[in-house]
Amino acid sequence: MRKWLPLTAVCLGAFMLLVDVTIVTVALPDMATDMHSGFAGLQWVMDIYALALAALLLGAGSLADRIGRRRVYLGGLAVFAAASLACGFADGPGTLIAFRAVQGIGGAAMFATTMALLSAAYQGRDRGIAFGVWGAVNGAAAAAGPIIGGLLTEHFGWRWIFYINLPVCALAVLVTLKAVAESRNPHAKGMDLPGMATFTVGAAAVTYALIRVGENGWMSATTLGLFALAVLSFAAFVVAERRAAHPMLDLSLFRSPAFVAVMAAGLLLSGAAFSYLMYTSLWLQSAEGMSPVGAGLVLVPLSLAAFLVAAVAGRLLHGMSPRLTIGGGLLLIGAGALLQALMLDAGDGWSALVPGLAVTGVGVGMATPALAAAAMGAVAPARAGMAGGALNTARQLGTALGIAVLGAVFHSGLVSGLGGAEGARGTADALASGGAGRLLGAAPAGAAREALDHLVDEAFTSGLRETFLVSGGMGLAGAVLVFVLVRNSARTPAPAGAPVAAAGTVGAPAAGERTPVRR
Repeated sequence: MRKWLPLTAVCLGAFMLLVDVTIVTVALPDMATDMHSGFAGLQWVMDIYALALAALLLGAGSLADRIGRRRVYLGGLAVFAAASLACGFADGPGTLIAFRAVQGIGGAAMFATTMALLSAAYQGRDRGIAFGVWGAVNGAAAAAGPIIGGLLTEHFGWRWIFYINLPVCALAVLVTLKAVAESRNPHAKGMDLPGMATFTVGAAAVTYALIRVGENGWMSATTLGLFALAVLSFAAFVVAERRAAHPMLDLSLFRSPAFVAVMAAGLLLSGAAFSYLMYTSLWLQSAEGMSPVGAGLVLVPLSLAAFLVAAVAGRLLHGMSPRLTIGGGLLLIGAGALLQALMLDAGDGWSALVPGLAVTGVGVGMATPALAAAAMGAVAPARAGMAGGALNTARQLGTALGIAVLGAVFHSGLVSGLGGAEGARGTADALASGGAGRLLGAAPAGAAREALDHLVDEAFTSGLRETFLVSGGMGLAGAVLVFVLVRNSARTPAPAGAPVAAAGTVGAPAAGERTPVRR
């Protein structure tokens, strides 16, 4: 059993960093109440983690190649543990957001090294087994996150969703020190600091603009200024990458239509399938009165379906064109979101969402295993690692942008659902911050309470329906891009020891067999 200790060390870190994406979802209402956080603050608690991962993944991988993957993985564990402790002690939304960003930095260091550590530790059949277990752990983390978060929040308080990371980090460090050998790339070159800096500024600016648009308006000087900063930063990123001797992202990869389609698919998949879950959780707990555990259970059909379908798809859909698996999966993701929009009416409860969540999960399970294989198969073998890193970056960025975009849509839908009610925007702010229970509790019993309850129900129905419609549009747009830009490929057997594909939720990396994609 000693030979599987490196796998244990890597899986502990992967499970923890992926659980921390979804574990927060069901704790948001309690966080808002405890820290008096507004809607934008709640969005940033979710968004900043994904944004840090997206901005630093490629750079962390380059650093690991230079100074050692084991060293960077251990450093990531230490940073993640320290930031988790600080998150648990946070006394306000600003402090929590800041330490969630630091948590994302540690997560990026861990995320960027897990596959490389497994590749160095195992060969042949053992490598295939290791990647299969690693993929299953990713899927299990996605499914377990809402349940673990609900249990900890309900019985111990929301701070324990961060404290629980400390013993897991300690165990991962001990096993890594004992069993994982150091590895590095002897040909690795310098860090692309200009590329990292310009990409980070651009991604942060556009995310911040979208989060604040509900308050500032689309045409305000602040919003336009932030979008202008984002454009300039991304332009500077392109210039930096073109001039760099060793860019973190070779822009010539985007000459391949198939690679462009896969990157867009990864971004839109994360945005369409998972970004609305925080708004669903706010509705379930603050308006429907469900417990954190109950809200977590409602979300399980999506992640469980994704996990099960991915396991089956890896065998039954092996060798099928990624045009069909990825495009078809995105179609189902879009259809699942639209189904939720169609089935949710005022007065309906959580059960109206379950069919759509399950359909979305089937789409995720169908598309995710093929994403990494298609990304790597669309480029030259020497650029396969960079292509995989770019895909993970696109998925994290899709999460961050999806939360921001859908947050603006959700808030607008709340205002619309309140109709001509006096102070509609202020009421929408309170509802979006998990304050439905407080509003209803403050109303006098009788007809006034019933009228307010109906108004709140109408507002949430309007907000969620519009959010689901936009999510559905994102999924369908991704499917169209894949069908147009990716051509059919012949069935090809996977090479020996190829990683077994797995589906995850937000942020979960996809590992898959190398399948050539015709360009």
